[in-house]
Amino acid sequence: MRALIVDDEARVRKAVRLLVDWELHGIDEIEEAGSGTEAIEQIRTLKPAIVIMDMMMEAGNGVELMAWVSEFAVSVKFIVVSGHDDFDFVRHTVRHGGIDYILKPIDPEAINAAVSKAVTAWNQEEQERHTRQRQNIQLNEFKPIYGERLLSSLIDEPVTAEASLRRLRLEGVIPASAGSVRLLLLQMDAGDGPLLLRFGNDSDLLHYAIVNICNEFMHSRQRGIAFRYWGAPAEIAMLLWEQPEAASELIADINLGIFHTLQRRMHFGIGNAGILPQSLPAQYAEAETALRRRNLLNPEDYVHTISGSPPTQSLFANMGDDWKMSVMSGRPEQLQTASKRWIDELSRGGIITPEMLSSWKADALLFRSRLLRENAGENAELAIAALEASDRLHPAPFANGYSFSLFAWRDWSYGFMLRLSQELLSRQGSEFKTMNQIVKYIEQHYQSDLSLQEVAQHFSVSREYISRKFKQEFSINFSDYIGKYRIDKSKLLLQNPHFRISQVSEMVGFKDVKYFSKVFKKQEGVTPQGYRGQFPN
Repeated sequence: MRALIVDDEARVRKAVRLLVDWELHGIDEIEEAGSGTEAIEQIRTLKPAIVIMDMMMEAGNGVELMAWVSEFAVSVKFIVVSGHDDFDFVRHTVRHGGIDYILKPIDPEAINAAVSKAVTAWNQEEQERHTRQRQNIQLNEFKPIYGERLLSSLIDEPVTAEASLRRLRLEGVIPASAGSVRLLLLQMDAGDGPLLLRFGNDSDLLHYAIVNICNEFMHSRQRGIAFRYWGAPAEIAMLLWEQPEAASELIADINLGIFHTLQRRMHFGIGNAGILPQSLPAQYAEAETALRRRNLLNPEDYVHTISGSPPTQSLFANMGDDWKMSVMSGRPEQLQTASKRWIDELSRGGIITPEMLSSWKADALLFRSRLLRENAGENAELAIAALEASDRLHPAPFANGYSFSLFAWRDWSYGFMLRLSQELLSRQGSEFKTMNQIVKYIEQHYQSDLSLQEVAQHFSVSREYISRKFKQEFSINFSDYIGKYRIDKSKLLLQNPHFRISQVSEMVGFKDVKYFSKVFKKQEGVTPQGYRGQFPN
């Protein structure tokens, strides 16, 4: 088993090494990191089971590290060793699943007890993971797929909702007395891999367990029913027909039950009570909107309703120029600064919602496509496709995940811009090479009857591309460039009195001497004969 000690003071790291009886706890590999940022890299590569960390560090503090661990390295068990007796630090430790919060100077007995607890918890979860992978779980109870479909249709299918309701009343699922209901929407964390792993990566079984917990509270008081909503894979809907005004208290009870069973709490959106079934589509929209607009900076608020107008959000356009300049510079330090300014802008109002993050991510993708189409020419679509494939390897954090971290979104934005910058500079370098080859080709074949179509076919590009690049690079079109190059060559040949003008014309690619004379005079202000007269024989 591997452990990682994270502290910016070497003496503290050494003290932890000496105070913990590693052999007793079965830990045979001990690594060290001097900052939160370094710790993240080591966790990614070394995958320790236990992390012993400080809270106050210069590069990546303990709060950010805890948030990152709880989202991206959730199997890690961490212990905080701090010199600060700060309630907020303790609260963050508890919320992110920390094993213990130990104050400096470190008591040997306390830290060994915490390590023992962490090792035991890690071993138990590891055993659960292996056990659930091996087990072929058989469900002995009837899986109410048909009931779920009928209940979901009350929300999704207004045309058949009345018929579905009659069937549900007939089967005793919804009582005849339930005329008015309130819809509650439980949103699961799609990024909670460890929880899913505890159920053998079987999402159906996980939903089944949570629905059962909810219904223990709903059925025992005959207040309503919970069911898996077919319209969204990570949502469980509840219809509350008894005491709908006490929905918040019921949610608190359900969350307590979920926490006791699964060590998790869930977020709920609530609609305004209305007539069954007509009001359900509108109630669902209200509950879903409330979840989309929940403030991620207040993760311990689990009940969400729509209150007034949506929060004002900063527009991506305010940062677009900053991102563009940073991407075009290709400098990592400028990209890092742009990422930090983006996070500062995003959090300026004290509210960050999943809706805002989704909007910003969509705007960032649009920004990327536009920038590539403006600067990568015909290679733009290939570049966009390459970056979209890269997105699958470097996904953004879940916008509506439970473990929100500004640190993780800053990392994502930096990587997003860095990959875009590298792709753009690479494509632009390829374009520059192609243009050099085209110019060289003209210089080698100017004597022949060169055409735009011939050059385009030779280099497998379009005529429009060549025309546009000549305008951008030389401020003249393709034909004028060739004409100027031929005239410049003819001026050298005209200095030799042994060549007739008709010979010079043909040697530089003009088949008609009169046309050659016309083009020459237009460019040089004199005829070929007049130009030759400027030089003594």
